Amino acid sequence: MSDIYNEGTEELLLNMGPQHPSMHGVFRMIVRLQGETVTGIEPKIGYLHRGLEKIAESRTYPQFIPYTDRLDYLASPHNNLAYVQTVEKLMGLEIPERAEYLRIILAELARIASHQVFIASSALDMAGWTAWGYPFRDRERILDLFEMIAGSRLTVNCMRIGGVSAEPPAEFWPALESFLDDMPEKIEEYFNIYMGNEIAQARMKKIGILTKEAAENLCITGPALRASGVQYDVRKAEPYGIYDRFDFEVPVLYGCDNYDRNLIRFMEMNESLKIIRQAIRDIPEGPIMAKVPKIIKPPVGEVYHRVENPKGELGFYIVSNGTPKPERVKIRAGAFVNLQCLSEIGVGTYIQDLIASFASLDAVLGEVDK
Repeated sequence: MSDIYNEGTEELLLNMGPQHPSMHGVFRMIVRLQGETVTGIEPKIGYLHRGLEKIAESRTYPQFIPYTDRLDYLASPHNNLAYVQTVEKLMGLEIPERAEYLRIILAELARIASHQVFIASSALDMAGWTAWGYPFRDRERILDLFEMIAGSRLTVNCMRIGGVSAEPPAEFWPALESFLDDMPEKIEEYFNIYMGNEIAQARMKKIGILTKEAAENLCITGPALRASGVQYDVRKAEPYGIYDRFDFEVPVLYGCDNYDRNLIRFMEMNESLKIIRQAIRDIPEGPIMAKVPKIIKPPVGEVYHRVENPKGELGFYIVSNGTPKPERVKIRAGAFVNLQCLSEIGVGTYIQDLIASFASLDAVLGEVDK
């Protein structure tokens, strides 16, 4: 994007973050500017100093489950699920049917809650002060449901190796049904207030272009990939748990811009509602935990398992030496990998558009600085 007013100006080196409200955590990028046009971006990460992969090697397999909550802390059930399913795959463990359905319900509720935070924060990053309040209002109802099961609202430590931590109380099911009945209208409300706004459309359409070829070459996953015309979702490509039993679509858009990366989250929330309704309809009675040893010692070997996190593909690679603690743990974090496209979508745009482009990636630094 050229700008005649930038001609003859000196290049400016601007630090954005790590303490910056639009950086979604302690992210920092060094931005090169010619006038108001971005000519270069150098991402800087590592300010959280987490080291979760090394922590995993000094904890037993069950002890590490709460640490996974702190990866993408806006969708902690997905982190739990990815990790416990990896261990279960290594052990060859069969999970009770009821636990499988409860896991799906929790995971899809977390997907909706994560996308609600995305919509609110993306609107706020473009000074949409009105639009940000509505998704947070309705997200509280999901957190109430999480609290009924796990006693916590954000870091929902609800998955266990072999099943789930607790049976939902009686009041959970009517509250869930009421939420499902109300949400289609609420999603439409978000759209009308935010995406239907002509200022928001002008700020996002045909800006932050990530072509299909670039997205594939950079190994982008999740909504950012599907908004670039690639219909890929781990739940369909390599179904885990019991996702192959559910009838749902994988939304795909072809605009490749900030607008489509926002819009696709609305579409995915509606698909999550469909999955949850089917899970409620089909969930059987029965136990919620498999019979597992008191001390979990998977056999010697290695395994990789991945899930469709709201931010992209989340995978765990575990090497077992036959002891109660893993030999090696490696986490493939979707938000971390997706940041590779920042220069692709940001260079050539104006500095104010860079904020919207970064927001469209939905990065959570807990997962980036793993």
